[in-house]
Amino acid sequence: MAAYQFKLPDVGEGIHEGEIVTLHAKEGDTIQEFDIFAEVQTDKAVVEIPSPVSGTIKEIKVKEGDVVLVDSVIAIIDAEGDFEEAEVAEEDAAEETAAPAQEAKEEKKAAPEQAGNKRNVSAMPSVRKLARELGVDITQVTGTGKHGRILAEDVRRFAEGGQAEAAAQPETQPVQGKTVEPKTPVETRGDEERIPLRGIRRTIAKRMVESKHTAPHVTLMDEIDATELMAIRKWGKEVAQERGIKLTYLPFMIKAAIAALREFPELNASIDEEREEIVIKKYYNIGLATATDHGLMVPVIEDADRKSLFELAQEITEKATKAREMKLDPSELKGSTFTISNLGGYGAQFFTPIINYPEVAILGVGTIQEKPVVRDGEIVIRPQMFASLSFDHRLVDGDLAAQFMRRFKQLMENPKLLMMEMS
Repeated sequence: MAAYQFKLPDVGEGIHEGEIVTLHAKEGDTIQEFDIFAEVQTDKAVVEIPSPVSGTIKEIKVKEGDVVLVDSVIAIIDAEGDFEEAEVAEEDAAEETAAPAQEAKEEKKAAPEQAGNKRNVSAMPSVRKLARELGVDITQVTGTGKHGRILAEDVRRFAEGGQAEAAAQPETQPVQGKTVEPKTPVETRGDEERIPLRGIRRTIAKRMVESKHTAPHVTLMDEIDATELMAIRKWGKEVAQERGIKLTYLPFMIKAAIAALREFPELNASIDEEREEIVIKKYYNIGLATATDHGLMVPVIEDADRKSLFELAQEITEKATKAREMKLDPSELKGSTFTISNLGGYGAQFFTPIINYPEVAILGVGTIQEKPVVRDGEIVIRPQMFASLSFDHRLVDGDLAAQFMRRFKQLMENPKLLMMEMS
């Protein structure tokens, strides 16, 4: 038996940390390889974490609600058999205790020839070992951990030719010529409740701020006569029901948006800020802003231009259900090129949706409401749909956005034209 250090694995998709949502085992339990040990909430989805070995759980180092970095030890398992990559806890602990002293001696010996060229770095011995194995000069790596500590992922990213996304900032930064006053404490009352900002809500908060601070938002609004759309959807709904499919207005919106994006590809794009390039996407992955009990999620319909209305309707239902049940795979939440937010079911009219950065536009669709409009000089009652388009003014000018909206409106008001646009 060996004391195996079970570390939070890298589940991919650029995940750096996760919140322990549910522990499926307790200390003393026997666990088999591939049994689910925990459920972890990442930036994108809830992921099941299986045990990599069989054995008895000796110690669990985390509790539900903890936010844990990738590669952090979450449990010690008395494991059966030999493992190539298994780390024995006692040996690792001894190594980490002894390493700083040894490294201090080595650095002291090397100091004369390195003076002035190297900086002190904060990193665990296991991370330094990884850097040596990958041939990385750890002093050149920017740490993203607390207080600038270098993490294993920073070393791997550096070895792959990249660099850490953002160096941790010092807790206090001097401001030349000014005295930085401490923040005023937030006043509290006894009848308040404080809830940790975790999981999806934390991700939403970060990304909304990133989008608003990075992309100068402008929102364009218009009304759409939904008379013909409602008629054709009523006919299609009956056919769809015979196939067990729920046909809403959203598939029509997707098809109309894609047709307009083909004519105005600048809205199906992103900006590569590092290279200062505009990236025009010649594929159409449509993100669908979906409300869940846990917060907003945006599952993606890949290659939506290649799918029929009924195929889109079926996938929309499946993705929305998985989102609400927190069963989406992280891969189903990435890669969108344009997003649609539909608040029609809540009775909303116009609103100003925030761009799903790094996309450059998002279409917000409101309810359909009967209201008086002028047609051929007469006041008549028509079902009007409300639409809002937010766009990144760095890339999309107002006239281009207006042309996109005009084309989208034309197709929605004339669904027969939309049928001819379908590939």
